[in-house]
Amino acid sequence: MKRLLFILPIIAFAGLAAFLGFGLTQDPKELPSQLIDRPLPEFALPGIEDGGGPGFASASFKGEPRLLNIWASWCAACPQEHPVLTQIAREGFPVYGIAWKDKPQDSREWLARYGNPYAAVAADQQGRTAIDLGVTGVPETFIVDKKGRVRFKQIGPISPEVWEGQIKPLMQQLRAEA
Repeated sequence: MKRLLFILPIIAFAGLAAFLGFGLTQDPKELPSQLIDRPLPEFALPGIEDGGGPGFASASFKGEPRLLNIWASWCAACPQEHPVLTQIAREGFPVYGIAWKDKPQDSREWLARYGNPYAAVAADQQGRTAIDLGVTGVPETFIVDKKGRVRFKQIGPISPEVWEGQIKPLMQQLRAEA
């Protein structure tokens, strides 16, 4: 019995070390989204124009596949991603932006400086919509299909390689679907 009491903590430690060691081998960008193959959560957000202007709502994400990019003027990685978003928009894929926890004035100034690739930009100053989307940081991008269902989530900036290798083929496939 004393031998069992001595061995039990060693077994428990080995099991815990194996569990934690396995977790360290996982890519943190591969976090699964609970929204994949589910409808985009309902929201209606004001725009970033003076006075709020027209923004957009989740209901507008039907009819054609779209990218929904969550960004902010204070985001360190967003300037890296921005040229890729501009390229995506130039290639004819609609990109919609949500300025997360950002002052509309700061968002407008940021877009004036870097350019505006967005078909529309909405303000989520309180962060409620981002919570519903499961956003953990910026930038994050969602691919929404013709039926308004989330099909893909990119955590972190979209690189040219991710665009060409993953997102663009998915967008083309979603466009071709009946």
